[in-house]
Amino acid sequence: MNKIQTFQEFLTTQSVQIPVAVFIVNLLLAAILASILGKIYVRYGDSLSNRKQFSKNFILMTMITMLIISIVKSSLALSLGLVGALSIVRFRAAIKEPEELMYLFFSIAVGLGLGADQTTVTVTAFIIICLIIIAKRKFWQKDDENENLILTITGKSNKIKLEDIVGLLKEYCTGLNVKRFDENDELIESAFQVEFSDFEKLSEMKNRLKTLDNSVMISFVDQKGIY
Repeated sequence: MNKIQTFQEFLTTQSVQIPVAVFIVNLLLAAILASILGKIYVRYGDSLSNRKQFSKNFILMTMITMLIISIVKSSLALSLGLVGALSIVRFRAAIKEPEELMYLFFSIAVGLGLGADQTTVTVTAFIIICLIIIAKRKFWQKDDENENLILTITGKSNKIKLEDIVGLLKEYCTGLNVKRFDENDELIESAFQVEFSDFEKLSEMKNRLKTLDNSVMISFVDQKGIY
């Protein structure tokens, strides 16, 4: 009987008062760290999507995660209820690149740490990881400095194929790397990291692409200039 009673007490939600001052400090710290993380993502990220727009999600993600953990950390029952609630929620965010998912996990991890009152460990880990990201971009990827031109090609899927695009690009590019490929019933969109020996090659390639599909849309972006 005592064991059953003890187990019931263990599952019972305990009314634990969270110090308001500490909670506010951690909440503000979460916003500051998430803001710094957003700036690092915009400055040092490699994603082809709109990094500035995507980084705006980090602050709310981190603060909301911290709020949830602060509430449920004192009760096993609330923790189990959170798992059950999340199991019926399906997130369908359009995450197309692994880097975007990595930064989302990073912001969630910061919220988890601050919500669990592990402020020192969280801030220390945040600083170390951010320094590694910056160092990796500045020193370990110098060989990629000349590979910043991103070519995006969009056309009708019934008129142009990826094999045709790649075959044509190989004739004119000195360097070619597929970065993204999306296709549906109507459109095909592909992004490539390319290198050209001279401007004439780029111009000739553009004209050849128009022969595959006159309605094809072509854009060139210097990756360093995205942010």
